[in-house]
Amino acid sequence: MPDLLYEKVRARSVAFSAVVPNKEIVGRFVQELLDALFAQSIGTQQNDASEWKHRVHALEERLAALLSPFLKNTDTHKIAAEFFARDLPGMYDVLWQDAEAAYAGDPAAENIQEVILAYPGFYAVVVYRIAHFFFTLGVPTLPRLFSEHAHEKTGIDIHPGAKIGNSFFMDHGTGIVIGGTSQIADNVKIYQGVTLGALSVDKNLASTKRHPTIEEGVVIYAGATILGGDTVIGRHSVIGGNTWLVESVPAYSIVYHKSEVRVRPSKEIADVINFSI
Repeated sequence: MPDLLYEKVRARSVAFSAVVPNKEIVGRFVQELLDALFAQSIGTQQNDASEWKHRVHALEERLAALLSPFLKNTDTHKIAAEFFARDLPGMYDVLWQDAEAAYAGDPAAENIQEVILAYPGFYAVVVYRIAHFFFTLGVPTLPRLFSEHAHEKTGIDIHPGAKIGNSFFMDHGTGIVIGGTSQIADNVKIYQGVTLGALSVDKNLASTKRHPTIEEGVVIYAGATILGGDTVIGRHSVIGGNTWLVESVPAYSIVYHKSEVRVRPSKEIADVINFSI
């Protein structure tokens, strides 16, 4: 039996040209990169520069190794070096805008350091921006490993293909799902349990825009579901909790789910079944 299983595994392994990293390996790289950019860099002084640069160079080498199984006949060391020297500095500025948006948007946040070191929404958007960068380069599989690492760690599922603007804040974050063709403009705030999804999951529609467009300054409250590639939420609109939208709304709209309150007569109260779960 082991011999038969080995032959089956070996036969199907031809799809992989080399040993590919798993989510645990990718996750360690992400965490060490974030430590270098934020946790360990806070309070960094001039005399720490050589040590910090040495750490970043080691991360550059590890990124090249992560890219290598997915990019045949490509100089992954050059891609990694350009990412750290040219692309990451601009991304770093955008990430600080995300952190500032979280601090400004959450009265419970005591300082930006707390947001950077503790907020799952910030962690998820950092990983998304890294994943999205490599997605736009056409790197297969690795961007999804990045995003799925963040999904497992935070409960926030952002496809690396989504396009998200600056100053993006996910409050609490748990259960947020953002589909791969979603487009989100600047200064958008999303609460837990929000879904930006597709009306259809037909495989034939994979190359079409299936997910909503969220314009600038929109706030989407907990549990809202917005579906469809033609659905546009106009700028500065407010989407209330637990709403369900499959059509566009104009700018400055307020959309909410109206709850019904009914006072029961005393006889009806006596007939209520009590559940213990």
